[in-house]
Amino acid sequence: MKLGTIILAISLMLIKAAVGDAAESRGKILFAYGAISSNVVPLWTAQDQGFLRKYGIDADLVFIIAGRAAQAMIAGQVSVGLVGATHVTNAVTGGGDLTMILGLENSLDYLFVSRPQIKSGEDLKGRKVAIGTPSGSAALATYVALDYLGLVPRRDNVVLLQVGGVPERMAALRAGSVDATSLSPELAQVVTSEGYRILVDTGKENVPFQSSGLVTSKKLMKSDPQLIENIAKAIIEGVAFIHNPSNRKAVERIIARYLRLDKPDRVEKAYLDLRQKLPRKPCPTIPGVASVLKLMAQHGINAKAATLKPEDIVDMSLCRKLDESGFMDRLYQGF
Repeated sequence: MKLGTIILAISLMLIKAAVGDAAESRGKILFAYGAISSNVVPLWTAQDQGFLRKYGIDADLVFIIAGRAAQAMIAGQVSVGLVGATHVTNAVTGGGDLTMILGLENSLDYLFVSRPQIKSGEDLKGRKVAIGTPSGSAALATYVALDYLGLVPRRDNVVLLQVGGVPERMAALRAGSVDATSLSPELAQVVTSEGYRILVDTGKENVPFQSSGLVTSKKLMKSDPQLIENIAKAIIEGVAFIHNPSNRKAVERIIARYLRLDKPDRVEKAYLDLRQKLPRKPCPTIPGVASVLKLMAQHGINAKAATLKPEDIVDMSLCRKLDESGFMDRLYQGF
C-alpha cells in the first residue's frame, strides 16, 4: 500500500473518531418544539444549515404544543424536544422521566399585551385574559404581569382562559374574545403595530427564568449518549451560527420563514433581540430553574414544585462537558 493511501486512511479514521461516529445513521427521529417563537431559531438553523446532518441526525421537526410534547417524550413517541422547565417540572412531579440538558432562554421575556382600550391594570378587572397552556412559560409570564399590575385573578374577577398556542392567542386578541395575553417580543411587535398596547414588559423586570431548553429522557441519555451529545452539538453550532455577524442574512431568512414575519423591520428587530438574549454557551441555569419552581408553587400551578431542587429538573453534565472540552469556544474563533 502506498504511503499516501495509508495517510489518507488514517486521516479518515481520525476525522470519524473526532465527530463521535457522527456519520453513523440511527434512523429518523422525531424532534418536537413546543412553541413558535425565536427560542426555536437555533433548532431551525441546525436543520437549515445542515448541522443535524453533520452529526448523523436525520430528524423530522414537528410543532407540538409544549405540554403535549412533554407527554409524547414521556411516552417514548418523541426522542427530544424544545420545551420549558415548567413542563419538565410537571413531568418529574408526576413520576415521568425527563430532564433539560441545554438552555436557550434563561430569563422571562414576554410582553403582556392588551386591546387598545385597556390602559391599566384597573381596566382589566372583570376582563378575560388568554394564558396559553396552564403550566407553560406564557402562563407564568401572565401571572408575573398580573402581580406587577396589582391584580389577583379571583379577587378582581380576571377570567383566565386556556387559549392554546401563540397564533390562537393572537387571533383571540384581535377578535376581541380576550382582552390581554402574553406574547414573545418578536410576535408581540406584530399586534402592537396594529394599535394593541403593552401593559407590562417582563423582560425589563430581569426575572431569572429557565424557559425553552433541549429536553430528553434520562433513559435515552444512558442508552444512547452519543445520539444526545450529537443533537446537543448540532444545536450549539446553530447558536454559534446565529451569533456570527457574517451570517445575519441567513439567520434573518430563517426567522422570516419560520416566524412568518413579512416586513424587514420586524425581521431585523427579531434578529437583534435574539442575538441579545440567546446565551452563547446555552447551558441551563440553576437560578432560572429555581425561579420556575418558586413561581409554579406560588401561583398554584404545581404545589409539588416546592419539593424539588433545580438539579431534579436539569442535567448540567453534558453542557459542562462540551464547554470544558473547548467545543463551544472553538465555534467562536474568528469572530
